[in-house]
Parts: sequence; C-alpha cells; structure tokens
Amino acid sequence: MDIAKYLNVNGRLLDLSTPRVMGILNLTPDSFYAPSRMEADDAIAARARQIVEEGAAIIDVGAYSSRPGAADVSVEEEMARLRRGLSIVRNAVPEAILSVDTFRADVARMCVEEYGVDIINDISAGELDKDMFSTVAALHVPYILMHMQGRPQNMQRAPRYDNLLKDIFLYFARKVRQLRDLGAYDLVLDPGFGFGKTLEQNYELMAHLEEFSVFELPVLVGVSRKSMIYRLLGCGPEDALNGTTVLHTIALQKGASILRVHDVRPAVEAIRIVSQLMGSTDINH
Repeated sequence: MDIAKYLNVNGRLLDLSTPRVMGILNLTPDSFYAPSRMEADDAIAARARQIVEEGAAIIDVGAYSSRPGAADVSVEEEMARLRRGLSIVRNAVPEAILSVDTFRADVARMCVEEYGVDIINDISAGELDKDMFSTVAALHVPYILMHMQGRPQNMQRAPRYDNLLKDIFLYFARKVRQLRDLGAYDLVLDPGFGFGKTLEQNYELMAHLEEFSVFELPVLVGVSRKSMIYRLLGCGPEDALNGTTVLHTIALQKGASILRVHDVRPAVEAIRIVSQLMGSTDINH
C-alpha cells in the first residue's frame, strides 16, 4: 500500500489514488466569495447536501474568514458558529467526511470530540497556536498543514522570500518532522496559494507544484475563484470559474491529490477528464 495515497479517516481509508474534491461550506458573513457564505439553517443543510450530491469526498466547514484583511473572530464566536453549523451538517449528511478549517487547537478538539469531525485543516500549520500539533497528534485525525507568511490580517502586505520554493520546502520539512516526532502521520500539504504570496509568486508555485512529490505526502490545492485568477483576468470572483478549472487541470497534471473548491461539479469533471487523458485512474505518476 502506498501510504501517501490513503488517509485514515476514523478507521476508514480515504483512497487518494484518484484525486478527490473538498467542497467549501463557510459559516462566515464575510468570506471573499459571497455565494459561499451560509448563515440560515436551511441554507447550510442544502449546501452540505449539494456538496455530497455533486461528488465531493470531503466537506470543509469554516467559521473564520481567512481572506486578506479579514476581521478577527473570537474563539467563542468561532465555536458558537461551528457548534450550530456542524449540528446541521451532521444531521443533513450523517455519513459525510467532515473537515474543519481552523487554526485553534481548542476549536479543533471541540469539533472532533463533540461532532466527530474527521480532518483538521489549519491555514497556519501550527504557527498561530502552539498547541495545535500536540492536539492533532493526540486526536489521531488527518491534518492539513498550509504554508502562510504572516497572518490573514497582514499576509498580503508585500510578502518577501529569499527563495520562494526553497523557503516553503524548508518550512514543510521542519513542520513534518515536528509532527512525525509527536506521532502524527496522516498529513496533507497545502502550498497556500494566495496566503502571503504575490500574484507572480502564486504562479511560480503552481509551475513547480510537482516538486512537492519529494515529501511523499498528498498535496491539497486551493485556488478556487482566488485573486490570482480574477486579478490576472481583470474580473471578479464571480467570473473566475473558468480560470479556476484551468488551474485545477494543471494542478491535477502536476500531482494534486485534493482540490478544495467552491464549485464541486466542475472540479469532479476536471478530475474525470484528466484521469482519462493520463490513461489511468492514478494520475499522480
């Protein structure tokens, strides 16, 4: 068994030999793409069902907007939003694999222990909460660690690197070693498109995405409707689906295992087409 192609999700093996889609469900009033914001109970339930019905393997639930310049949200508010939202989602799609998008260890623990959340998705890779790594290791859940320079409130203020790829690779090498030492093994790397990177740096990162295979870990790509697309094309997030699909296609050809998206069906279709084109259901070789 190629361990890089499987995640142990509450005792079930999630097969990543064919790439999977993670559908975004935001419980926030201020996420950058307005149609992704779900606040009413029936809207949350309908979105959860839509994500599953359109073919996503994972629902990623977030209650803290990480868009550039987003306002801070208290721990209490984040927990309150998640308690309400996760209850609705669990009732609507009880068998779905749920990920929670949080950088706070206490929030992660609450979501796993109280609602059986399956995966922790941390935009800060433990940088914003020193207890996150030990918490994830103790909870024995898969952990998505993302590269970000700075915080959501300041990450796009003139990000600088000595060497973009080298800096990110060294960052992940250090983080993976720390997690392994704590006994955390089901890890996914997220290069962090749009998080502390200029438009040019985002495309440089995409151009070299296949080089992340050196870590022998699944790679998650989150570019859906982001500014690296709509700023380049001179439009807004609402008109960035075509550009998103183009980048998804490139990312799949370069070895992406998970696509984190707003639009599930187009991403599922991209995976089917690229898999057929590559002549195998495993397109990562």
